[in-house]
Amino acid sequence: MTSHTTPAGPAGGPRAARRRLIRELLLVVGFFAVYKAGRLLSTDRTGEAFRNADRIWDAERALHLPGEGAVQRLLLHGDALVTTANTYYAVVHFPATALFLIWLYIRRPAHYLWTRRVLAVLTAAALVLHLAYPLAPPRMLPVARLVDTGQVYGPTVYRAAPDTDTLANQFAAMPSLHFGWALMLAVGMIVATRGAKVSRWRLLWLLHPVVTLLVIVGTANHYWLDAIVAAALLGSALLLVPRPRVASDRDGTDTGRDPGADADGGAKSGESAEGAVPAFPRPKSAAAAVGAGK
Repeated sequence: MTSHTTPAGPAGGPRAARRRLIRELLLVVGFFAVYKAGRLLSTDRTGEAFRNADRIWDAERALHLPGEGAVQRLLLHGDALVTTANTYYAVVHFPATALFLIWLYIRRPAHYLWTRRVLAVLTAAALVLHLAYPLAPPRMLPVARLVDTGQVYGPTVYRAAPDTDTLANQFAAMPSLHFGWALMLAVGMIVATRGAKVSRWRLLWLLHPVVTLLVIVGTANHYWLDAIVAAALLGSALLLVPRPRVASDRDGTDTGRDPGADADGGAKSGESAEGAVPAFPRPKSAAAAVGAGK
């Protein structure tokens, strides 16, 4: 019997589950720390960031994309609306992604592995682009004539002077991971809830990336092209990382593990694999049991 169907023995008990959880936490936290450190490497490339911003602005006009100001003018109709948009930008991004991953880890382990890999590929590609192509956001670009809504109305996660901001790289606008992660959250939830009782409503998850797109553009933190490039990178990551092939219960809960889980080290015979949910044989009905005894 292979590790695909081997029930979890003693090695698959609470101690093994704690080890897997700790390993996942260390992987996620470690990757995030490397990403944050890498982003800060390009904070002193101000001149290049503004030159690239001029090019992006001209490219959007050449492509006849709608001006970012059109969305911002809608937000500026009321202080409450623009403050809500700023709060969404500052508060929702990381907690929503974290809750998404936690839910997948508990309820859809194979989908969690797939999502974690896709997010890792997307974020790594974004980091390379952040370092190679520093970009000042539209709120800093004089020709855009946009309001820095975070500074004017609050709340904001950035300091007024980018060169004094030691917590964030304000010149890492391309691509927008706010939008890329939000889009992956929607894709991941749509895929993970297929066949579940709530599957008829799963397309509503697309509201999250739509709202995120309007927020990042309307608050002048990103260009349209930032979101387009993020979507392209996510599409490439989805093509590179195989989707999980798992059976599911009536409520959509995984009953098997991702056949590609061995890429993370696999499982020894007699042990449950990373993110595995042991596929125990289902009990036969009473009629089937009587028939089998004939």
